[in-house]
Amino acid sequence: MTARPRVLYVTDLAYEAKGRRYCDEDIFLTSRLRADFDIALCHPGDAPALMDAFDAVVVRNSGPVLTHQEQYDAFRARALETGKPVHNQLTGKADMRGKRYLLDLTAAGYPVIPTVDRAEDLHRLPEAAGYVLKPKAGADSIGLRFVPRVEPADLTGDVLAQPRIDFAYEVSFYFVDHDFQYALYAPHPDRRWALERYEPTAEDLDFARRFIDWNDIEHGIQRVDACRTPEGGLLLVELEDLNPYLSLDLLDAPTRDAFVDRFAKSLHGLLA
Repeated sequence: MTARPRVLYVTDLAYEAKGRRYCDEDIFLTSRLRADFDIALCHPGDAPALMDAFDAVVVRNSGPVLTHQEQYDAFRARALETGKPVHNQLTGKADMRGKRYLLDLTAAGYPVIPTVDRAEDLHRLPEAAGYVLKPKAGADSIGLRFVPRVEPADLTGDVLAQPRIDFAYEVSFYFVDHDFQYALYAPHPDRRWALERYEPTAEDLDFARRFIDWNDIEHGIQRVDACRTPEGGLLLVELEDLNPYLSLDLLDAPTRDAFVDRFAKSLHGLLA
């Protein structure tokens, strides 16, 4: 009998996130993926020491890298050195490498919340009732600050500045590889994780696919987070390409099953 692929599934089951239960999602996913793979779960801090014994590594709800930066850097370096298949692939250009991509997308004219990191570029930010300061290496709102205006001194160090957008709602588009799976939105701006199913228009999907096409990931799960402006358009908030939470518990069974099947197919494609 041909040996089944061995997958090291990296997750922090004890991580506590506001409004989300990471552990439930990974318990469910691994229970289903065992139909195709031999799977072992490990904490992100243990991944560098364990990964050589597996055919591939899946990085899922592992929490912000800031909480285990040294171990993540060791894991990433080891995977690149050995060519170990990693899902998501480590070729991503978005949150996987910090928030600097928001500067690149702003400069390239993509529909993204305007972002600067230099005092001499502050004039490029539109007038707003307030502004957001976020660390380039931030995640899960760690280090986020709101200010009435941005001072040059605010941009010392690795900090980005953006206007606070008066948006109608936030919406997230979920992709496996380059295939759209489902969308969810938060109809109440003050309740980010009170999500409901969203039926995207063709224009919505064109918007989301621009960022999936821009990123360099062939095998992986990505979440395109956007906000709906008062004018009716969408602006990118972030492109999560490292370990996006999926809110699978909010989906109906057929959509959830289809996602798991596509995830398994993506893993097989990575291993091939």
